[in-house]
Amino acid sequence: MIEQQSAVAKKKERFFLLSLAGIQFTHILDFMIMMPLGPDFIRELNINTHQFGLLLSSYTFAAALAGIFATYFIDRFERRVLLLSLYACFIIATLICGIAPDYHSLFIARACAGAFGGILGSLVQTIVADAIPFERRGKALGTVMAAFSVSTVAGVPLSLMLANHIPSLGWRAPFFFIGLISSFILYLAYRNIPKISGHLGHVYEGSRLRQIMDIFFAHQHLRAFVFMALIMITGFSVIPYIALYLTANVGIDNSYISLVYLCGGIATLISSRYIGHLADKFGKVTVFKYLAIISLIPLLITTNLPQVPLWIVLINQTAFFILISGRMIPVMAIVSQVVEPRTRGTFMSLVGSVQMFASGVASVIAGVVVTIGVDGKMEHYNLVGYGAALCGLLTFWLVGYIHSDPHKNPQGTPQGTPQ
Repeated sequence: MIEQQSAVAKKKERFFLLSLAGIQFTHILDFMIMMPLGPDFIRELNINTHQFGLLLSSYTFAAALAGIFATYFIDRFERRVLLLSLYACFIIATLICGIAPDYHSLFIARACAGAFGGILGSLVQTIVADAIPFERRGKALGTVMAAFSVSTVAGVPLSLMLANHIPSLGWRAPFFFIGLISSFILYLAYRNIPKISGHLGHVYEGSRLRQIMDIFFAHQHLRAFVFMALIMITGFSVIPYIALYLTANVGIDNSYISLVYLCGGIATLISSRYIGHLADKFGKVTVFKYLAIISLIPLLITTNLPQVPLWIVLINQTAFFILISGRMIPVMAIVSQVVEPRTRGTFMSLVGSVQMFASGVASVIAGVVVTIGVDGKMEHYNLVGYGAALCGLLTFWLVGYIHSDPHKNPQGTPQGTPQ
């Protein structure tokens, strides 16, 4: 009888995590799809790399602002109702992107999608932290964050195929595709995500603005925000321009870009749960430090790559995706434990805002640094890589000041956090 109850509980938790992973998959894909389609947007909308960077950042900056706004209400509503409502709004905004007639209207539509998607990302991580104990959280986050891999394995190549093989829709096709599968995932989430309201029983003293300011300016929290900003800058100053660099400088045909993302996505899909398991077994901080250093190797190769055969590109970019995305698994477990549960939603919304704002800043700065020469090749991408590597080294140093490894602290409670 006990074994049957345990099996049922595990099955429910599995579908619960898969539903959250589905939500993560679609809103990450909605952001990711813009990057490999960079050459298409630049050509069809007649824009330059700087304008493309602004188009990317419209999503991230809107998500950052929405995350700040969400701090006023995210801990005051039941998690399930809020998640499903925001997800429905995200679906509508994504479909509007597909019918945008020009660059400026697409810019606005992307900002609306980013506003809802940014809050969703923080809310999903909050729900995982609320529902899953810390000792199993690395593996659980590995399951949810495998959504990045799935979006690369299936979503990005399929979206590129739709854009390339449906001439009547072109770059619009992926947005309709995302809207369609998101509607199905909304139904699954409605069926499998339970009511989560344990955070509602706490009474707050003082004004809400004062509470938010106290959470934001807490010494330990500020370190976490800086740490998260550096994490995002390390990746998202480089990632948005990979497809453009590979086609313009390395000489990879545009038809092979889907293969690059497919190989990287399959590898990260396999590795994400394994990395989560290692983080639970050996400690989140230890695993992160190894990944932070090793990930700099393919990062620097990516931004300095000359014309080489396709197989070399596939090996390097696969390693890049595994290590850069793999860092986020221990990172989110570390950051989610910095704050006590009753204010975790507010804190994670602020973390999400920092993530999106830093991503937007990174893509804009990189878009200013890199240029397209008269020969059609990207210039100064190597400088972006050196800056990203420096940020990566800073995260290696800073992580030790954020979290006390729970394997050294039996309670699993970070220093400075109420036990």
